[in-house]
Amino acid sequence: MFKVEIRPDWVLRHPNGQAVPLPVLLDLLAAVRSTGSISQAAKDCGISYRHAWGLLNQFNEQFGAELVHKSRGSGTVLSPLADKLIWADKRIAARLSPMLDSLASELQQELASLLDERPPALRLTASHGFAVAALVSRLEQQGVLVDLQYRSSTEAVAALARGECDLAGFHLPVGEFEGAAAAKYRPLLDPARQMLIHLAYRMQGIFTAKGNPKDIRTLDDLARQDVRFVNRQRGSGTRLLLELLLDGHGIAPDRINGFESAEFTHAAVAAYVASNMADASFGVETAARRFDLDFVPVVRERYFFACSREAPAAPLVAAALAVMESDEFKATLAALPGYDGAMSGQRLALQSLF
Repeated sequence: MFKVEIRPDWVLRHPNGQAVPLPVLLDLLAAVRSTGSISQAAKDCGISYRHAWGLLNQFNEQFGAELVHKSRGSGTVLSPLADKLIWADKRIAARLSPMLDSLASELQQELASLLDERPPALRLTASHGFAVAALVSRLEQQGVLVDLQYRSSTEAVAALARGECDLAGFHLPVGEFEGAAAAKYRPLLDPARQMLIHLAYRMQGIFTAKGNPKDIRTLDDLARQDVRFVNRQRGSGTRLLLELLLDGHGIAPDRINGFESAEFTHAAVAAYVASNMADASFGVETAARRFDLDFVPVVRERYFFACSREAPAAPLVAAALAVMESDEFKATLAALPGYDGAMSGQRLALQSLF
């Protein structure tokens, strides 16, 4: 069975019409930043030294701006423009990857049906998360076809209620706000017909720039006038959780500069903070660590899959459960900062939450 992959690609076009494709150039710049050497960067990227210089000179000639500088004692360093290009690429990937993964899965199903190669697929609709991505990767390695749709937590549970998926991924905080958060999903779930599968515990908290230059320590600091905040989209479980936490601390959302902004993944808001387009955000610890940010833990939560009571007996769901219950997968989750997969695959009655 073939696999469809869709990746973001972008170019810079000069007013005269000439365009500079960026994928190879960005890989080269990232390698220069890590090695401090154009020759080593070219080798790491699998291109010749001459070709590397050609790419850099082409950009310089068309836009009149250099991307690298020689620094005595430090080798070759990136210019501020080159650094900005790299961070722009990271933001693009973080923002679009879940959407493109969903589109790729949809297109794969359509093409397979036309080619009469459409085997049964596990229909998984879920809030985007690192544990979900790890599960899908492991299933695909085992030859299990996954029809993946990344949606907000509310949309995922609604899809299950409409019979549009086999597993619906969403998350709830542990502790005093669990009941209030669960109330959002209660009308969409039926304890007589459905159940839960525990995927992982994870930690949510505040993202800040490395070194925490704004000294952001609590949720109250998000309301300071000198703090720029970037938020998740409406309907996302993380945004709903943050709204509950703010209400519990007596903080009005309209006091937070940037609260009405909307990004669709934990990685996207982390990229905004890492590229200095925001001072703080809120999300899972793994995203903060991957972008070399500081992280202030606030609340632990559980990520679940909701499904029908009969679903675990179905072959595809049974395959997903076998992965979740495996020691190998639990070790994979344990390696994600802020995640705990010790109970992965445990089955729960809806009444335990609702």
